[in-house]
Amino acid sequence: MYEEQQLGAVEHGPLAGFTVGVTAARRADELGALLQRRGAAVLHAPALRIVPLADDGELLAATKEIIDQVPDVVVATTAIGFRGWIEAADGWGLGEQLLGGLRGTELLARGPKVKGAIRAAGLTEEWSPSSESLAEVLDRLLEEGVDGRRIAVQLHGEPLPGFVESLRAGGAEVVPVPVYRWMPPEDITPLDRLLDATVSRSLDALTFTSAPAAASLLSRAEERGLLTDLLSTLAHDVLPACVGPVTAIPLQVQGVDTIQPERFRLGPLVQLLCQELPGRSRALPIAGHRVEIRGHAVLVDGVLKPVPPAGMSLLRVLSRRPGWVVPRADLLRALPGAGRDEHAVETAMARLRTALGAPKLIQTVVKRGYRLALDPATDAKYADA
Repeated sequence: MYEEQQLGAVEHGPLAGFTVGVTAARRADELGALLQRRGAAVLHAPALRIVPLADDGELLAATKEIIDQVPDVVVATTAIGFRGWIEAADGWGLGEQLLGGLRGTELLARGPKVKGAIRAAGLTEEWSPSSESLAEVLDRLLEEGVDGRRIAVQLHGEPLPGFVESLRAGGAEVVPVPVYRWMPPEDITPLDRLLDATVSRSLDALTFTSAPAAASLLSRAEERGLLTDLLSTLAHDVLPACVGPVTAIPLQVQGVDTIQPERFRLGPLVQLLCQELPGRSRALPIAGHRVEIRGHAVLVDGVLKPVPPAGMSLLRVLSRRPGWVVPRADLLRALPGAGRDEHAVETAMARLRTALGAPKLIQTVVKRGYRLALDPATDAKYADA
């Protein structure tokens, strides 16, 4: 579902005045709630959907193969995937046989959540990397030697070609276990709206919690002829934030730099945004006030002032050269759909001043235009900006 929520102006957190896009299909509510608690407006559109394969012949065949010939190693990559596999096996009447086979193998867990799912099933993992990285799992297996070993890999929605190919190149026999697949959303409209909001710079940050979600958004942008615009926007205006390095790979392949928390969790991801986004906003001393211009709102002396989109467009133009007079014609061009009537600038300016609650922040320069009323002590600093 496509949602937009905004915190009021009375109390605000570090993300007040910023709009953050959420592409997650799973745990989107949790991420959205974390962002909103810190004051952000949230736009949510799942970039994909998870399709369980409980009735899929491919998963059934892999399960029977593992029961018939227990592998030397089983790599569990996601908690939801491992649980889904056990539940599917139970549904086929093969649950106890599968668990019996897994008790006799070297069971590796990609991270703590997977460990929890393994233990909930009555099993014990042999080892789990502290980094939660499949690369570390791969390094351990290759160091131990995989030649002639049979390794089952629970896939997490994508084929993991680099992981599987490296094992096969080392001489291993790999049995893929496809527990679920990532598919495009059934209703693509919300994703298109989120994509449009991104390329129009209506967002301040866009979050990704899985590599398939990032790949899906890029793919949809390419289908609509918006890929170049999207990449440019993510490179310069909208901050792409990924929960970890694996999630960032599709974006990095396209040359997009991302931010990532040190711990690959939703909480640290939100905390990172709380640090990064305020640092990207501009604070100016204007008419005796401290004015901080954010995505869809302004902080005036620490008080949040929601501003209409047209007003934010004018304010951004004025702030590019603080203290300089900006002609009405230039401001008119910044107003979406304003046409040629400069009266639209006067109307939008009046609403902007009302929203800010401090009319003297913006000065009218007769017959010339408007300027931000920079404090005299700082005016010279921006004279040659």
